[in-house]
Amino acid sequence: MDCLFCKIINGELPANKVYDDDLVVAFDDIAPKAPHHKLIVPKVHIATLNDLDKNHNPLLGHMIHTASVIAKDLGVAENGYRTIFNCNKDAGQVVFHIHLHLLAGRPMPGMTQ
Repeated sequence: MDCLFCKIINGELPANKVYDDDLVVAFDDIAPKAPHHKLIVPKVHIATLNDLDKNHNPLLGHMIHTASVIAKDLGVAENGYRTIFNCNKDAGQVVFHIHLHLLAGRPMPGMTQ
């Protein structure tokens, strides 16, 4: 498989890892959009959110929980952070292996409430 994230997970490509467990790995985004921009990536290859099924629910919950752990470790949890999944090209997905973006360290443009 020629997946950039699978190569990082398998140790074939370097990355600045900030978290690693049995299910996910997290590392710095190579094109950060905030002072802290981490990617939380499952170790199992799933191309897009459209490829998920209900059996993946625990994995998705773990990814979100991991984001909160990393935010606390970075000292940004209290000020706030943003998490984003992109799905397919029009949403900005570039690597077709699902991943959760964690952005923090500056005020984020607001979303209407």
